Amino acid sequence: MTSAIRSRHLSPLGHGLAPVWLAISATALLASPARAEPSSPNAITAPANATVAASATTDPEVASLKPIVVTSTQIERPVFDIPASVDLLQGELMRRNQMQVNLSESLAAIPGILVQNRENYAQDLRISLRGFGSRSTFGVRGIRLYVDGIPATMPDGQGQTSNIDIASIDRIEVLRGPFSALYGNSSGGVIQIFTQEGEGPPSIGSSLATGSNGQVRYGLQASGSRGAGLGDLDYLISTSRYVTEGYRDHSGARKNLANIKLGLAPDDDSKLTLILNSVDVKADDPQGLTRDEFMEDPRQAAPNAVTYNTRKTVSQTQGGLTYERTLNVDNTLRLMAYYGQRTTRQYLAIPPASQQAPSHAGGVIDLQRDYGGFDARWESKLSLAGQPLTLIGGIAYDTVTEDRRGYNNYAGPATNPVLGVKGDLRRKETNTIWNLDPYLQASWQFAPQWTLDAGLRYSSVHFDADDHYITAGNPDDSGAATYRKALPMAALGYQPNDNVHLYATIGRGFETPAFSELSYRNDNLPGLNLDLQPSVNTSVEIGAKIKLGRGLLTAALFQTRTDDEIVTASSLGGRTTYRNAGRTRRDGFELGWSGELARHLRGTLAYTWLNARYRDGFNTPDGVIPSGNQIPGVARQSAFASLDWAPPSGWQAGVEGRYLGKMYVNDSNDEATPSYFTAALHAGYVWSLENWRLNAFARVDNVLDKRYAGSAIINAGFGRYYEPAPGRNWTAGLNASFQF
Repeated sequence: MTSAIRSRHLSPLGHGLAPVWLAISATALLASPARAEPSSPNAITAPANATVAASATTDPEVASLKPIVVTSTQIERPVFDIPASVDLLQGELMRRNQMQVNLSESLAAIPGILVQNRENYAQDLRISLRGFGSRSTFGVRGIRLYVDGIPATMPDGQGQTSNIDIASIDRIEVLRGPFSALYGNSSGGVIQIFTQEGEGPPSIGSSLATGSNGQVRYGLQASGSRGAGLGDLDYLISTSRYVTEGYRDHSGARKNLANIKLGLAPDDDSKLTLILNSVDVKADDPQGLTRDEFMEDPRQAAPNAVTYNTRKTVSQTQGGLTYERTLNVDNTLRLMAYYGQRTTRQYLAIPPASQQAPSHAGGVIDLQRDYGGFDARWESKLSLAGQPLTLIGGIAYDTVTEDRRGYNNYAGPATNPVLGVKGDLRRKETNTIWNLDPYLQASWQFAPQWTLDAGLRYSSVHFDADDHYITAGNPDDSGAATYRKALPMAALGYQPNDNVHLYATIGRGFETPAFSELSYRNDNLPGLNLDLQPSVNTSVEIGAKIKLGRGLLTAALFQTRTDDEIVTASSLGGRTTYRNAGRTRRDGFELGWSGELARHLRGTLAYTWLNARYRDGFNTPDGVIPSGNQIPGVARQSAFASLDWAPPSGWQAGVEGRYLGKMYVNDSNDEATPSYFTAALHAGYVWSLENWRLNAFARVDNVLDKRYAGSAIINAGFGRYYEPAPGRNWTAGLNASFQF
């Protein structure tokens, strides 16, 4: 394909405020001021692309700072004290010497998580945690996503990452294992993103980065706070624009993003936080390649992607309000409510002949979602048998209403069509999904060295489809389904001394089908696919956290057994159906270390071994899948290592290495992406000039110019599994900040 196809998207100077942003960026280039990251004798700051690590260091520069705590287990406490696999990444370190567009840039530093960039902004990142989410062909499944406490995962378990603003992230917490069951449906793991709060004198900033394949990202940011205590107001405003011609043909994209966070203290005992977020994405879809096409030319698009001009547009705006009040020294109330709208239009590569069936939904998806919900939580600090006890009780409600329409992706007669345009209406329905989840959690330190955590969530998820498009040959597909499950969890922690924490956890989770998976029956009869049942899993984990050297060593051994795993039943003519495959089993081991090797020199290691397989055989249109086959989309081994020299000013530099083992791309295990190793180098220089702080950087990824599939489309039709990653590529940028 010609380079003209790759560059079909708008230049950075297109649309809206982009010219103003670029002009300001060129003259004032700035980013948020660098701040000291919180730490303590039990927690040290983390290197770029590394988890926060506990440490026994006596460095006074470190020891004088505050402890780092996480909240993903609902109860705020230091990372070291949590009886679960949970890691934390600081936003400032995620941004260092990066383009700041995708979570795949930095999350590889955490064991157990696989984040793959499809190089396709029409399909989002591919994320899995301990194998959960591995089957997803678009969006994020099986994992709960939250941004400032607002769900980025819908009640049916389908999530997306397009509204995450890396430029304003304060920290990311990643929770894995049985503890995540306390988040309800599709919580094989939990990723929580928290944006920065404005603090200190007002500051303004801008950033500019450019790179291979026509990438340009530029942004503006303002933050600060006014007053302290009663009437205190803090604010953070961040906006950015990203454009790329794309590594592959027909893969150009542009993305506009804005994030606002306002905090107000109405009185000495309460805090009110308002979050507003908006994202607008326009992206071409190059689709997957066959293995022969991938080996011949990884930069090409699938032929039908160009023929049908496959593409996607997304527009989303949402807002949330959180109220936290300390009622007394032992009781705290937290209320959160949110509302948003998301509009999606996607053009698929479905031949007109396939759309002639009266029941076909067409080749254009037109979807509008109105969603919202609330979470009310009460926390009490009590005592039991003379020992401290923390109790949390709450209820969460989320709802989404879909106005879903389908159209032909052509105009005119099917024998001589105009392709890639919106044609006749083929589908019209209103779908409603809601969940109502009361939950209770307790943490009891029943002895000086022992803690017991337990929790229970009762999750109810309801689906309701109202079909408005009923014609001859296309009967009424309306229907409803409700799924309920009690989800218990328990964890036991033991700290024999200040440097060792041992724990064991067990929990049960479940995953309902997404609405798209319920939409079509395997027997082609009308109505929802009500034979499709939720998958139910039981997970156990034993782990250790050890303060080793000036860092934290973590290790976890886990097993997950699942009944009624949801898998693809058939994918033909643009219609994918799903079924339950019986039992599966995931056995795994995670090992991580992050810490300080010398002053300003830090290292990170993360290793995961995961054996995910079907315990029962099942039938597919292509044949029988035998028991013992590997679950596709899961690599047996993955590893990450980095070394960073990062003084607060002057030269900075780093090196990274990533390894991913062979990954099967279908249930039959007859094709797989090859294993690969890639390396990256980055360097920068930081200046501090009175109220200014400037940072210039350069980065080279895939230094060895390795050809590999960066991601895969699991069980794709016609063998189009492979999503190529770029060869050697570069990024360079300049950031600055000014504090008044």
